[in-house]
Amino acid sequence: MAKRKTKSNPSLSPPPPSHFPWPLSSSPPLATAATICLFSLLVRVMVSLGPYSGQGVPPKFGDYEAQRHWMEITLHLPPSDWYRNSSHNDLLYWGLDYPPLSAYQSRVHGLILNASLPESVALRSSRGFESHASKLLMRWTVLLSDLAVFFPAALYFLWAYSQSNFGEKRAIMWLLAMILLNPCLVLIDHGHFQSNCISLGLTLGAVAAILLNNDVVGSILFTLAMNHKQMSLYYAPAFFGHLLGKCFKRNYSILHVMKLGFVVLATFAFVWWPYIHSTEALFEVVFRLAPFERGIYEDYVANFWCSTSVFIKWKRLFTVEPLKLMSLSLTVLTFLPSLVQQVKYPSNLGFLYALMNSSFSFFLFSFQVHEKSILLPVLPASLLALQEPQLYSWLTYYSLFSMYPLICRDKLLLQYIASLGLFLLVFYSPDRAHSGVNRSRLYYKNLIWFVPLLGSVVLHAVYLLVKPPEKYPYLFEALMMLLSFSQFVFFTLYSNIKQWKMSWYASGKKDL
Repeated sequence: MAKRKTKSNPSLSPPPPSHFPWPLSSSPPLATAATICLFSLLVRVMVSLGPYSGQGVPPKFGDYEAQRHWMEITLHLPPSDWYRNSSHNDLLYWGLDYPPLSAYQSRVHGLILNASLPESVALRSSRGFESHASKLLMRWTVLLSDLAVFFPAALYFLWAYSQSNFGEKRAIMWLLAMILLNPCLVLIDHGHFQSNCISLGLTLGAVAAILLNNDVVGSILFTLAMNHKQMSLYYAPAFFGHLLGKCFKRNYSILHVMKLGFVVLATFAFVWWPYIHSTEALFEVVFRLAPFERGIYEDYVANFWCSTSVFIKWKRLFTVEPLKLMSLSLTVLTFLPSLVQQVKYPSNLGFLYALMNSSFSFFLFSFQVHEKSILLPVLPASLLALQEPQLYSWLTYYSLFSMYPLICRDKLLLQYIASLGLFLLVFYSPDRAHSGVNRSRLYYKNLIWFVPLLGSVVLHAVYLLVKPPEKYPYLFEALMMLLSFSQFVFFTLYSNIKQWKMSWYASGKKDL
């Protein structure tokens, strides 16, 4: 019996292959991604309407004035004088202490301000310049940096994530929201006033490239991140261990190592070109990037040195040299297990855990850590939000809590409450609840997790309403620091154990 020939229906034919994590013929996901990006931009704009660091507080103001001053210096002076003390560049007044790529960024932003409001970046006479117009222009420099670097990097990571064997992908738009709406980054960059979105965006782009096996592109982007802010070195052990492990798994592994090494050195040479011709100029920059004279910590940061200083007065007992050695030793010892795991068993998922583990090692034990450096462990935690949702939400909350005194000094309490509330609203959204997001077994409804949470809620109110004893004026800051530190130690231990438990995948699921 002859088979009846069926007429094909073009509407039922499969869509053409797509280079995006969603089909091009499916408009709702694209519309959702665009909506999330626009909403994230709106949140940043709303936060930026509030006060900034050091507003109206002479003589040195705050980070806002530091950023403006760097625009002034890089706009009017040659690169050879950017890191050198002179009559036009007093290094004691917010001297430039970030790598050259950050200085180039300041020059570009300075050109924008100079074109519209030249008195805001006039050499020497603009110190402490504040006006409504200059605030708008300064805020827009950060917003444009976010749109130019961090937002595209987040979308690039989404694409890379969809191509990797990470398991659940139905909530990928929820993941995008978790990355873009993290309250820690939004408040520090668009409230307090910094440009962490550039270095973190370059790092995020590097992670995405490496997940897609574009190791050369990833190496270039991460090298640029390190040359924008030296704190990006927090991720270096994870990148080094993962890429070295991948090279060892390939034929002619030495050639692959040499290729990546050449790419990194060439990128460094390109960024540092104005300074590599003179040993004196080179060391002037290097010394500015490592301010050991400031001590092992500043203010109240929830890391090992500051937290234990309540009981052990490190600054009184030791000089800078032994503290540098102890700090280096503890940092290396804590990131070494994570690095070794990736050299032996490189995997995409293990790489994300390694990023969190190495950044926590530096945050907890390295020299001269600021409270804002907690942004570095938060980034890889956001990339793991589908695998570890409870870990991510808990870490975000305590990271924000650890910066609460800073937020209060900047008078950003309203923005703090609103951004945290918005984050929790999106985190517990119906889309996540019905999309099969992994339910971490990390937390249970018992006293172990309820007690610190209750303590943090009480401290929020006490810090605002109760005056500390005259003998202990920083008592409440110390309690917040100790509570946050205890949680960060737990996150570090949990994440390292979780990474090593994945080693058995080396014999099977290679892409995990």
